[in-house]
Amino acid sequence: MPALQNAPADMSEAKFMTVFGGLYEHSPWVAAAVFKDGLNSTHNRADSLHQAFCQAVESASRQQQLKLIRAHPDLAGKLATADVLTTASRSEQAGAGLDQCTDEEFSVFTELNHRYKARFGFPFIMAVKGAGRAQILLQFQQRVDNSPETEFDTALQQVLKIGRLRLSELLDD
Repeated sequence: MPALQNAPADMSEAKFMTVFGGLYEHSPWVAAAVFKDGLNSTHNRADSLHQAFCQAVESASRQQQLKLIRAHPDLAGKLATADVLTTASRSEQAGAGLDQCTDEEFSVFTELNHRYKARFGFPFIMAVKGAGRAQILLQFQQRVDNSPETEFDTALQQVLKIGRLRLSELLDD
């Protein structure tokens, strides 16, 4: 991805929101909170800016964090097959081969998605970049039996990891 024309700390709020508002799935409030908290030249580096995003998410209410988690699509779910994922999610799932599931794999993903959502009340979240279907299925099968608190924390950490990976595509460093 080409380098940004302006460093994050030099962006107007409108530009910052245009560039970073979609970093977290359907949750522009995260970028808005980061901008509101203030940016300086240290935030022009991906690691520092990522820390600001993490702080915004971690200081949000549990209800807001839950909404952030719930904003993510199922892996290899109906939205993926209906082609209504965000561009980033579609790219990430395709990169992991989730758009090429066999009928049997799709059936397993569907069953796990239902089981997981029934148990936890939110979709299974995993930063799938660099992972394959077998690795994702293994994680899914292992995590579906976690405690609700452990899985909430794990899902939130995976959301932050996804944000970091997406941020790395925007900022060179």
